[in-house]
Amino acid sequence: MSDPQERIETVIVPPDGGGQRLDKALATLLPELSRSRLKVLILDGLVVSNGRICRDPSEAVAGGAAFAVTIPPAAPAEPEGEDIPLQVVHEDDALIVIDKPAGLVVHPAAGNWTGTLVNALIAHCGASLSGVGGVRRPGIVHRLDKDTTGLMVVAKTDAAHKSLSAQFADHGRTGNLQRGYRAFVWGALDRPRGTVDAPLGRHPQARDKQAIRRDGREAITHWERLEAYRGKGGGIVASQVACTLETGRTHQIRVHMAHAGHPLLGDDLYGRGFKTKAEHLYEGGRLALQTLGRQALHAYLLGFDHPSTRQYVEFRSELPADLARLRGALVTEGE
Repeated sequence: MSDPQERIETVIVPPDGGGQRLDKALATLLPELSRSRLKVLILDGLVVSNGRICRDPSEAVAGGAAFAVTIPPAAPAEPEGEDIPLQVVHEDDALIVIDKPAGLVVHPAAGNWTGTLVNALIAHCGASLSGVGGVRRPGIVHRLDKDTTGLMVVAKTDAAHKSLSAQFADHGRTGNLQRGYRAFVWGALDRPRGTVDAPLGRHPQARDKQAIRRDGREAITHWERLEAYRGKGGGIVASQVACTLETGRTHQIRVHMAHAGHPLLGDDLYGRGFKTKAEHLYEGGRLALQTLGRQALHAYLLGFDHPSTRQYVEFRSELPADLARLRGALVTEGE
């Protein structure tokens, strides 16, 4: 059932209004909404014409075309604290390190205005969170995908936010920042370790995806093979790798490993073509993957120079229960 405050406005472009950009045409027809607000609605897939979702604000409209615009209820100007359990790994006056569970969105955005990590942090930390990131992401200096588990650090003071942000922007090239991930990927890796150096940018057709693009931002992922897993036919069907980031782009490991021919297990966004590979797993592994319901990726290592002491601190996280269950159900090479 739709929210009672949500509404749908249907508008028709005048016969002489063809050729305009979609966002501009809608701004004229819906003067109570700003052009920037309409652009967000378009990008969020909330504008439909003749059964087609219109996702490009710059597309030219035809005279006489009809558009249905879904307008969500207004979100609160500032997120509110919510009593959401947090697994706190470390906390002091400057920062807090948490072990994020799967399914938790980091900060409020369209479709996820509540129930986020930011809402949980506001309730846990109160007014002590740094405000540098803005009201919708106080203290946030980096993030993990909704369904990626593992370690995150959040600043509690503006000084800590500035220090941590600088370290993450540097990606450890001149400092001590360390970010390590464990991933379960399809296929047998042909060497013990390797590097994927391929620039990333938004996918030209799918707004929720990233893609390898020549005009994208620099992205470098280093990987090392940890384990290999046999399938029913006796060959290697999947592997576990440790990944370290030299840059920190959206979906970087997921895109890079898929680009290398080894998408992550459970990744329906970048590994959809590998779904049938599950049939090659022994039954225990196949069932564990079916119940996983997310990409098999965990941020297990986080190290940085503490903003207050300037001393290097490092935190590690074991595989969460669902990935530990998957690993236990897979048949390791040599077994």
